[in-house]
Amino acid sequence: MTTTAQPPVTEGRKARPEHLGHVVFITAAAAMGGFLFGYDSSVINGAVEAVRGRFGVGPEALAQVIAAALIGCAVGAATAGRVADRIGRIRVMQIAAVLFTVSAVGSAVPFALWDLAAWRVLGGVAIGMASVIGPAYIAEVAPPTYRGRLASFQQAAIVIGIAVSQLVNWGVLKLADGDQRGVIAGLEAWQWMLGVMVVPAVLYGLLSFAIPESPRYLISVGRTDQARRVLHDVEGREVDLDLRVSEIETAMRSEHRSTFRDLLGGRFGLLPIVWTGIGLSVFQQLVGINVIFYYSSSLWQSVGIDPSSSFFYSFTTSIINIAGTVIAMVFVDRIGRKPLALIGSVGMAVSLGLAAWAFSYKTGTGANISLPDLQGTVALGAAHSFVLFFALSWGVVVWVLLGEMFPNKIRAAALGVAASAQWVANWLITVTFPSLSDWNLSGAYVIYTVFAALSVPFILAWVPETKGKALEEMG
Repeated sequence: MTTTAQPPVTEGRKARPEHLGHVVFITAAAAMGGFLFGYDSSVINGAVEAVRGRFGVGPEALAQVIAAALIGCAVGAATAGRVADRIGRIRVMQIAAVLFTVSAVGSAVPFALWDLAAWRVLGGVAIGMASVIGPAYIAEVAPPTYRGRLASFQQAAIVIGIAVSQLVNWGVLKLADGDQRGVIAGLEAWQWMLGVMVVPAVLYGLLSFAIPESPRYLISVGRTDQARRVLHDVEGREVDLDLRVSEIETAMRSEHRSTFRDLLGGRFGLLPIVWTGIGLSVFQQLVGINVIFYYSSSLWQSVGIDPSSSFFYSFTTSIINIAGTVIAMVFVDRIGRKPLALIGSVGMAVSLGLAAWAFSYKTGTGANISLPDLQGTVALGAAHSFVLFFALSWGVVVWVLLGEMFPNKIRAAALGVAASAQWVANWLITVTFPSLSDWNLSGAYVIYTVFAALSVPFILAWVPETKGKALEEMG
């Protein structure tokens, strides 16, 4: 699925859409998919230790359950675009809402470890679909004047979803007197953590009935009159509707549907710019960011912090994630993509190095594990600064670069390959962390530090600066 390129400003188009409140509502409703993306991705953080105890599993099996959703993510992301072109953007949102709901219920009341993993895969399919359909729909509906700012709703919704999931986990744990397996109304605390997602999932489904279909899709299936009404509602009365419809039709006819074959031809099989995109995606994950979002509660407990405090620290890192994302959105167009990425890489390397040093002082075994006061404070500070530097740089910059750096004729296919590489790297980090932390927690963070440090020469040597350049200039 492709999105409509920004058309030239037509005569008479108003600088401010007449129904901006309506447009914001539409965008926020679509971005609920991003909220669920973030929520479902990280809510498992609160259930890791409880699942380990409930089913009596080792680190390898536990990691497979945590990472299971990523399999579904790849499937959902790969299929959402084509399905949306066939049945419409709204229908795909509704399908995703149903999958989120079913996954939440199934994950809350699993019979065994295998069906918990299956429900996680189903939720992953919904995440993958939401990751594609939200930005595409927003780009197709938003007035050109406000498209950039409205598009940022998706990323903001993702980080808010992560934060809310950690707040919910902390609140449920408090109700269960600090016991992740404490019983609340017949279910263990971790089951409530996973099941609460039913609420935003149902809300997402209901909101999808209150927003219009994309005018691009409507025109593609011959429902031009309905497309005109949508364009009138989101862009105002004075817009030349005939001209807008003509612009969309022209853009659709001129699009090149790129394929994997278009990416071939470089020295190592793929074009150099495609390898750069893959490198950006892989480095973004190999610094270990999802260890924080998937395992932070378990991580802090593994160094002697009590469960209630560990859940609170997971929430505070999520708030830092939101703050960093806002900083990136403010500065990405002011100082450029490469400088912001370099700042983030250096900050992450220092933070991860400090965490590795602090974790090397872990002492004790079983329930008697602890860190000295100084090292415990450093570890907490380093974890928060790591999330901050990631969020204000690589968390946003990578997606901006991937959307801008590829030539028009290969953009869709190259983005698909880069996104697939990101899911694979995400899976690799997620599935290996429990075993690595059992082997040597400090050693695991040394590995992440090395990747953060290596990202600096990678940026300097291979990543292009796209600030201020038109998409058509990417040759």
